[in-house]
Amino acid sequence: MSAVSWRRLSGYPVLFLLYFSISCQGPGWDEGRRNVFRYNEAANISSLDPAYARDQSVIWPVNQIFNGLVQMDERLLVKPCIAARWEVSPDGMEYRFHLRNDVCFHADGVFPSKKGRTVNAEDFIYSFKRIMDPATASSGAWIFDYVAQDSKTPAFFATDDSTLVIRLKKPFPPFLSMLAMPYVSVVPREAILKYGNDFRSHPVGTGPFMFKYWKEGVKLVLVKNPDYFETENNEKLPFLDAVSISFLSDRQSSFLEFVKGRLDFISGLDPSYKDELLTKQGKLKPKYNATVEMLTQPYLNTEYLGFLMDQKTVGGQANPLYDKRVRQAINLAFDRKKMITYLRNNIGFPGIYGIIPKGLPSFDSTAVSYTFNLEKARQLLSEAGFPGGKGMPPVTLVATPDYLDFCKNIQQQLTELGIDMKIETSTPAAIRQMKAESRLPFFRASWIADYPDAENYLLMFLSQNFCPRGPNYTHFSNPEFDHLYDLAMHQADDPVRYAIYRRMEKIVMEESPVVVLYYDQVLRFVRKGVSGLGSNPMNMLSLKRVRISR
Repeated sequence: MSAVSWRRLSGYPVLFLLYFSISCQGPGWDEGRRNVFRYNEAANISSLDPAYARDQSVIWPVNQIFNGLVQMDERLLVKPCIAARWEVSPDGMEYRFHLRNDVCFHADGVFPSKKGRTVNAEDFIYSFKRIMDPATASSGAWIFDYVAQDSKTPAFFATDDSTLVIRLKKPFPPFLSMLAMPYVSVVPREAILKYGNDFRSHPVGTGPFMFKYWKEGVKLVLVKNPDYFETENNEKLPFLDAVSISFLSDRQSSFLEFVKGRLDFISGLDPSYKDELLTKQGKLKPKYNATVEMLTQPYLNTEYLGFLMDQKTVGGQANPLYDKRVRQAINLAFDRKKMITYLRNNIGFPGIYGIIPKGLPSFDSTAVSYTFNLEKARQLLSEAGFPGGKGMPPVTLVATPDYLDFCKNIQQQLTELGIDMKIETSTPAAIRQMKAESRLPFFRASWIADYPDAENYLLMFLSQNFCPRGPNYTHFSNPEFDHLYDLAMHQADDPVRYAIYRRMEKIVMEESPVVVLYYDQVLRFVRKGVSGLGSNPMNMLSLKRVRISR
């Protein structure tokens, strides 16, 4: 169904009929109780299998249906989940998890009694090996690149039903936080064997909500898991009866549904409603104060421009971006603070510090790398042999159309420096391909953290990670940086490791393979009467503590 036709049918009577038809599917869904959390997913959902939880649209519902060994709290600290506790060996190579004995898979016909059976350590071993299996083609298989590979030392083994051991081939301090990713949720072998590829639309997990109904492109319904194992103040979670997800592709239409009270939550800032909701100072407009609450905090997403560091020529002539002084001049030549104010209504933080975003413990607010300094930029450009930009050939920035306003702003400010910057736009898929093939001397990109450790950002500059083998799209290479990376990975003490990270970041910003534009913010708008939603720098959606009073 097209977005246009769905908008024509989105009146309350039609939605009521849809809800009524869903309620006839069986017990566990009762729209009449009104204790249902409703949100829209404009990007649609491709699968409910955690093995393919790559995009936020998939991660959010998967996080309601499944659990892993550990989970993150709102401060990004690793907390117990199915694992009640764990120990890490002194050499950082062995993780021993002790599982709860009261966690069950959701009731499903794959089990003999049609009731969910108890989760054990072998279930995790099966789930992990399934992710690693090339036949699964999981985009999360890389997580287990760090586990032991030789046959003498098994990567995973169970000493009993409630004890799981994971062995690494070398120390990797962020590994524990990676185990909180939805990819590594536990799944039952019985359901995978029975449903096969249809597990994507018939998920069986352990989470606070169970799968009930999915009409792709129209509606997804998850209902309360009555046997969920977590509690809060001696009250069983979750507090909601159900979660209802719609799929309006037009963000302005979903915003109107939110304003009418038909959705409880919208996330992010879209140009179609940016100025309607927010003042230029980034505050909620007074007209919405009685009905809407705005939640915001740093988001682990760094937006940047990248230079291909080893491309000496472009189009048969010398590439001016190969000179560090030119890259540094571009870093100094535009005002990031004004850019955030006028283009994003002050949502976000100017990228003047480095590649590591606000929200991570190792972020250093005192280590300012680049602030607007046109005189210094002119001096550097002159030292590079291009006084006032004279003799410097045009440079071309490649970006997606949705960042055209940012690119034009940068283009205008670089003109003051004498740099002729052209802009080319292309689709996200085409840009990803060209970046992977090292065909873009100058490009716009972003990096959203997979796990909350600065290593996840610094690995973009590790020489062994040159694309297409890894995410080093700039082909930055520095022996001292590589040495410090190895040193950091052998350091279990967080403050000491963070100090090493800052030395690495200083090297990167001095060489300027990137121009950091801004650090993003999580931005959530919630209807009054909804409580317990919270927020976190990973922009993870957790609904198990949400309450609604309508």
